[in-house]
Amino acid sequence: MTQLIFATGNRHKLEEVREILADADMEVISMKEAGIDAEIEENGTSFEENALIKARAVCRASGRCALADDSGLEVDALGGEPGIYSSRWMGEDTSYHVKNKELIRLLENVPADKRTARFVCACACVFPDGREYSVRKTFEGIIGWEEKGENGFGYDPVFYLPDRKLYSAELPPKEKNAISHRGKAMRAMRDILMEEACGRR
Repeated sequence: MTQLIFATGNRHKLEEVREILADADMEVISMKEAGIDAEIEENGTSFEENALIKARAVCRASGRCALADDSGLEVDALGGEPGIYSSRWMGEDTSYHVKNKELIRLLENVPADKRTARFVCACACVFPDGREYSVRKTFEGIIGWEEKGENGFGYDPVFYLPDRKLYSAELPPKEKNAISHRGKAMRAMRDILMEEACGRR
């Protein structure tokens, strides 16, 4: 079984990734479980750069295979913001409830067809031998008019899916993981890693 150290301190992300990769022959462990206590500065200019920065740092610290993602919300009416600064938007200690309320306020007079947005996830995997892989996937929707749902985290409660007439945070976890940016990116990375394993046998 392949063991991957997931470079995050976000418990919700770790749970999602374990759920997404549950059917693969891969064990995902946290940085804490791997004995790594490091603050990693995400100073890249894209989701891909930030994911690679995190994976490289954990791979160097552990000498083992490291998996990382960088994700965020792009709102077209805001010129793509908050983008790569999604977790730090309005300050790192600002709650997502406050951030979500501000998004609703900023788009108060914006019609539905102009409220388009997407979650973006770049996933990277780095091996001690220098191999590096990255993939990028998106999850399209619009910014809603209220916070709704208890199943998601972050910006999920304001991310509305017109085709399902539901907010992302209203989706059951399995259904969300099947269509989300992180679900698609992690499955694409899983496929890359499985192909790589087959090719090296």
